[in-house]
Amino acid sequence: MIVGVDVGTSVTKAQLIGRDGHTTPAHEARSTVYTLPGNRVEQDLDEVIGTVITVVRAVVADARRLGEPIEALALTGQGDGLWLRDAKGAGVGRALSWMDGRAAGILDGWTADGVAHHVHQRTGAGMFPGSAAPLLAHLAKHEPERLADAAVAGYCVDAIVQRFTGQITVDASDASQPFLNVATRTYDEAALDLCGLSPYRRLLAEPAPPGTLFPLLPDVAAQLGLPPGLPVSAGPFDIPACGFGSGLAQPGDGNLIIGTTLASQVLTDDPAPVTGDDPAGMLLATPDERRYLRVMPAMIGTAGLDWLLKLLGVRIAELDALLTTSPLGAGGVSALPFLSASGERAPFVDARARGRLDGLSPLTSRADLIRALCESVAYSARHCMETLGVTGAVTACGGGARSAEWARIFAGVLGTDLYVCDDAVGIRGAAQVAWQALGQPVDADRWRAQRRTVTADPAAIEFYAQGYADYRHTLAAARDGWAR
Repeated sequence: MIVGVDVGTSVTKAQLIGRDGHTTPAHEARSTVYTLPGNRVEQDLDEVIGTVITVVRAVVADARRLGEPIEALALTGQGDGLWLRDAKGAGVGRALSWMDGRAAGILDGWTADGVAHHVHQRTGAGMFPGSAAPLLAHLAKHEPERLADAAVAGYCVDAIVQRFTGQITVDASDASQPFLNVATRTYDEAALDLCGLSPYRRLLAEPAPPGTLFPLLPDVAAQLGLPPGLPVSAGPFDIPACGFGSGLAQPGDGNLIIGTTLASQVLTDDPAPVTGDDPAGMLLATPDERRYLRVMPAMIGTAGLDWLLKLLGVRIAELDALLTTSPLGAGGVSALPFLSASGERAPFVDARARGRLDGLSPLTSRADLIRALCESVAYSARHCMETLGVTGAVTACGGGARSAEWARIFAGVLGTDLYVCDDAVGIRGAAQVAWQALGQPVDADRWRAQRRTVTADPAAIEFYAQGYADYRHTLAAARDGWAR
């Protein structure tokens, strides 16, 4: 068995998983997300490490009760942000979250003068305020002493790897944002120079080759209850891990993650950047050097719905029943789903993007408001999927996909059946990579079989085609308003 760990933004999960895809119940531990003035969002590395230790120890106890040997520790977790560490792995100040908005002004400048566009052309990276480049530039301007004290500027997963194994490394998926040439797996020095960050090149760890395993340090092994030297697999980060855990296999296959954020991705054998009206999205290296992922990670998925449900005093358990009481089109109510304080990052980048509800009347019900927001999130997913060029089967995962009615809305808006995975697919994807590195690849067909089909209703497909056209028109007008 493998111990799989997924370090989310606020919740760390772990469970046992075997080569046949069988899993044990997951253990969870919460970590603090500090939301501070100035659109700053931070996390404490030591606290995050503590959550990993807590859940791994619980999983190890499960393995002992079951009499199952543990062959590896497989890590995945949140991407982007900026996790500064010294040579021993201690955090240099709190980590800057991917949700952080302090660098929005810098990114606005890069967008205006063409830097963001040129970096996107070179590396396929669509930068947003919480990505590493603008955060590094912000610290270089306002807190240069922190960069002077740091030995590495990395991400969540490689910060844990450094503490657990002593190795300064990074998975190629994390390193892809924003300076990696994914075809050569080397950093694009011109992209660094465009951002004025060449002096900080020393902080970027070299990506580990595919299949690399790191031995667990003896003192950490003792804390975790694992044998010293146990192989540790690091990555890919959560979005690609979910894609592979859901069953992405052939170029053109798409995956939709309906989680706190809404991430759309497509597997491709073409390392060219995503084309579109904006320098948005991600181009990621994968564990297969011949394959890449094009990703559109929108800022708001279930988080926006959680906000509205709380505002209306509705429990999540009531969601499906309420959605069935509101008709297609939500009784004339429509929405824009941009409810993040730092705006939007896919399929366009605009720190000023904000949400709205239109078409309200005295007849509008709570169910109409909820359905309008759920439909708008699905329209955003279609916008992302069209930009990415998804042509094959589409899988869906994440908390939002567990709602049968919301999944039907997504299928209708996308105009295709969805293959929904209810397992912890991030852990499943990380474990799949670990088994491959151990020389014991999983049976991919067997893993992909563990999902259910949500059939797209023809009447909904026809209705939502016009609804999507209306959404795009409203969005274009809103973007003009934000710019003014």
